[in-house]
Amino acid sequence: MRTSNITTGIRLRVVLAPGIAIGPGKADLLEGIRDTGSISAAGRRMKMSYKRAWTLVDSMNRWFPDPLVESEKGGAQGGGARLTGRGEAVLAAYRRMEASAAAGAAGDIAELRAALTCQGDMSDGT
Repeated sequence: MRTSNITTGIRLRVVLAPGIAIGPGKADLLEGIRDTGSISAAGRRMKMSYKRAWTLVDSMNRWFPDPLVESEKGGAQGGGARLTGRGEAVLAAYRRMEASAAAGAAGDIAELRAALTCQGDMSDGT
């Protein structure tokens, strides 16, 4: 999961259509589902409730002609979830865009950082 490790750089949010966007949170959720095999575990990893994680997955599944995540109900075998081929492709495309944006902006970010009067959190929200 990448979002929590960002100290400087770009946080990419891709708006695909009005009201439809994929950013670091949704990408991290998809990655968490891929890594854990569980919507619940992926949500916990992000300190997100199951309801919130499920709502995000459900909305992403509705945006595309086939779902990004398939899930099986719990029971004796415990259920689970996995990314579909479409889900893997969406996650990979987002990560490529994220890397490309970061690489493209690296020089400008370094220039802005060098011009700062401080290097830490000023805690005033500006």
